[in-house]
Amino acid sequence: MEKENCFDLKLVDLSKRTEIVVTVLIAIGALLTPFIVPQLLQIVFGKTSFIATNSQYVVGSIVNIALIFAGINLKGYKKIIGIITLPSISAICSGFIFKTASIYTVYMIPAIWLGNFALVYLYRKIYVEKKKNYILASISAILVKTAIIFFGFNLLTWVSIIPGQGKVFEALQLSMGMNQLVTATIAVVIVAGIIGAIKAKKGLYKKV
Repeated sequence: MEKENCFDLKLVDLSKRTEIVVTVLIAIGALLTPFIVPQLLQIVFGKTSFIATNSQYVVGSIVNIALIFAGINLKGYKKIIGIITLPSISAICSGFIFKTASIYTVYMIPAIWLGNFALVYLYRKIYVEKKKNYILASISAILVKTAIIFFGFNLLTWVSIIPGQGKVFEALQLSMGMNQLVTATIAVVIVAGIIGAIKAKKGLYKKV
């Protein structure tokens, strides 16, 4: 029997209707979060508040949650590619997260897509297909995603597409490096809690 491709696997065997609903919710969350959340944070906490001026942490965490759930629960390339590409396009178009540096983040799109793909793929390969520990899958996915995106940033800086100094450089260096680690880690913890809660209630998931 031919071995099933990891992109044809999923952690939970959902009904067709449920899978459609989950796909739509993840896609909407990935697309709208960069538009809605920064504005919502400004309204609730004020434009100059710490949480509003650092909205990337909130947005990035939500997007990574969507990516992880796509990695473990969505089946097929087309759905997953959509989830991988939507957030970065939305974030850049909205202009809320990267602000004056948004124009330079356009050049980062290939690295961001590749990093997101790596995160999703490693979850599918390690956690879903190989049935290894969730923490192992998470550490691998976080480190590889961050390394790819940060390498892309450094490469663009080296060829002078992105300024090598100044406020734009400092903002993007933080966004494409440490912030990637922080938001992905937050997402991992939240997803682990969600999986644990669902498992305890319905017995759908295997042990995290």
